[in-house]
Amino acid sequence: MRTLSAKDAKYGFGRMIDLARAAPVTVAKYGRPVVVVLSVEEYERLKALDMRPTHAGTAARKRTGAGGR
Repeated sequence: MRTLSAKDAKYGFGRMIDLARAAPVTVAKYGRPVVVVLSVEEYERLKALDMRPTHAGTAARKRTGAGGR
């Protein structure tokens, strides 16, 4: 994953967009990662994965009583 400083991301916003369309880009502030910029397609893919029911998630909901009743 490519990392850009916040300054480089700000002044090279168009470049950051181009990079993020190919692969997620980390933006660092004071040398620490603070955000990740990614393409809409990658965001939608991750969102779809998050929405899929999982066996472990179902078991956890049953134990806590959050079964949607």
